[in-house]
Amino acid sequence: MEIILANPRGFCAGVERAIAIVERALEKFGAPIYVRHEVVHNKFVCDDLRAKGAVFVEELNEVPSGSTVIFSAHGVSKAVRNEAEERGLKVFDATCPLVTKVHVEVGKMRNQTREVIMIGHKGHPEVEGTMGQSNGGMYLVETVEEVATLKVLHPESLSFVTQTTLSVDDATVVIDALKQRFPEIQGPKKDDICYATQNRQDAVKSLAEACDLVIVVGSQNSSNSRRLKEVAIARGVRGILIDGPDEIDEAWFAGKRRVGVTAGASAPEILVLEVVDRIKMLGLAPVSVVQFDGEKEGVSFPLPRELA
Repeated sequence: MEIILANPRGFCAGVERAIAIVERALEKFGAPIYVRHEVVHNKFVCDDLRAKGAVFVEELNEVPSGSTVIFSAHGVSKAVRNEAEERGLKVFDATCPLVTKVHVEVGKMRNQTREVIMIGHKGHPEVEGTMGQSNGGMYLVETVEEVATLKVLHPESLSFVTQTTLSVDDATVVIDALKQRFPEIQGPKKDDICYATQNRQDAVKSLAEACDLVIVVGSQNSSNSRRLKEVAIARGVRGILIDGPDEIDEAWFAGKRRVGVTAGASAPEILVLEVVDRIKMLGLAPVSVVQFDGEKEGVSFPLPRELA
C-alpha cells in the first residue's frame, strides 16, 4: 500500500503567527494568559497551550481585570474590541491578517453606504467577527437556497465578502447565484478565500484523482479541515476527518492501494507523522510513503512589535 502525502498541508502563516503570539505572551508575561475563543481550531494545539498556561474563554467577562487577553485567529467584532478597551485589558490581536483584510473591506463598503452580504457559516467565530464590523446593513447567506429568499433594502448598492475558509467551489456557486439575482452586486477586488485554504483544497483534488481514500488530519470544529474532507467526497473518494492517530480504524484500509493524507491549516505536522506511523503499524501490507508536489508557500506574517 502506498501513502501519498498532500502538499501543501498543515499550518498556514496565520496559524503559525497566532500560536506564536500566545507562546511569546506566556514567555514574556507568565501564566495565565487569556485567549478569547480557541486561538486556532485544533484540539492538540489548544491542549498544548493550556498546559503552558493559556486559559481559553468564550467571553471577555470571564477575564479578570488587569489581565492580558489574546484575540483568536478568527477575529472579533468591534463590540468585543470596545469592551476590552473599556475594561482596560491588555490586548494582543492574533487575528489572521487575511481575516483583517475582510474586516477592512466591510468597513470601506459600509462607508460607501453599500449593504454587504457575507457568504459564510452561521455561528462560526470568523463570521461573527466579520458581521460585527458593522452595526447593521449586513446579511449572512450560506447556500444558494438562502440567496433565493434573501431580502435586501438596496439591491442597487450591494457588495459581498466571504469567509476565508470556505470551499472554493461552494463559494463560487453562491457568488454566481448572487450575481444572477442582484446583477449590480460588487465583490472585493481580490478573492477573500485565503491562499492556504485554496492551496490545500487544490492539493486534495489531486489526491482524490490518485487515491482510494483520503484522510484529513484536523479537528471537527475546523472549518477548513471539514472542507478538505468534503472536497475529497465531492470527487467520489471516501474522505475521513480525524484528530489524530488514535481514531484510525484498520477496516478503512481493506482493499485500498493508495491512501492520501493531508492536514487542515490548523493541524501540526507531528500529527501527520503519527498518523503515517500508525498506518504502518497496522501491518496490512508493505507501506511506502511518497510526497505529492504542490504549490510552494513562502508566506509569513509579522508578530506584534511588543512580542517580536
